Amino acid sequence: ADVEGKTHTCGTICLKYLLFVFNLFFLLAGGAVMAVGIWTLVDKSDYISLLSSSTYMVAAYILIGAGAIVVVTGMLGCCATIREQRGLLIVFFILLLLIFLLEITAGILAYVYYQECFPLCYQLNAELRADLKERMIQNYQQPGQEQITRAVDRLQQEFKCCGSNSSADWREGAWIQTYADRRLVPDSCCKTPSERCGVRDHPSNIYRVEGGCISKLEEFLLQHLLILGSVGLGIAFLQIVGMIFTCCLFQSLKEDLY
Repeated sequence: ADVEGKTHTCGTICLKYLLFVFNLFFLLAGGAVMAVGIWTLVDKSDYISLLSSSTYMVAAYILIGAGAIVVVTGMLGCCATIREQRGLLIVFFILLLLIFLLEITAGILAYVYYQECFPLCYQLNAELRADLKERMIQNYQQPGQEQITRAVDRLQQEFKCCGSNSSADWREGAWIQTYADRRLVPDSCCKTPSERCGVRDHPSNIYRVEGGCISKLEEFLLQHLLILGSVGLGIAFLQIVGMIFTCCLFQSLKEDLY
């Protein structure tokens, strides 16, 4: 009987350490998700301002909220593990299960939405292109549009592109008629930006990328989504492991009482 008791105690200690390590990883994962959301809002807010849709801004807030919930759940898990309170372990397990179910539901809804939208996706993409082009050429360097101007300059320099669809976009709109001063494209289109370098739109002087800045922006957003999807899958796997450890520790603590 004593040997059996020691075995249970040893198993309980091992499970405690495993669950504690899991919670540390879970906390870090939640912090990472929060950091990505905050980074999107702070560092990429200029790009978001170029899009009429608020989807990306809302997604960033959802990420921050989800990360905060994961961090709180991880902290609760640490407390439950250290104190060996079965009541807290039950609450922790329920929270893990709820977050996991929400992730699965969101994934299924996203997949269904994509399948339903597929015939219209190209139309939506065309609307995004037209909207970005309108915002760039009509608002660039206009009074009260400093954020748009800064966003366009940063977009063209960071992604090494010129114009929404192509550099020819700059031949239309308000900028070419008012502030261009004989420049054919903004100076931020130049490979080596300098004052009035935009007077020459030769490929040796400016960025001429097939698909323009919108294709580069779409590529960036897709990469961003891939990273977020990978993080989401990693967290989902951690949750399954955590639920298994929680059940085992709960059962082990129950057996140690008898």
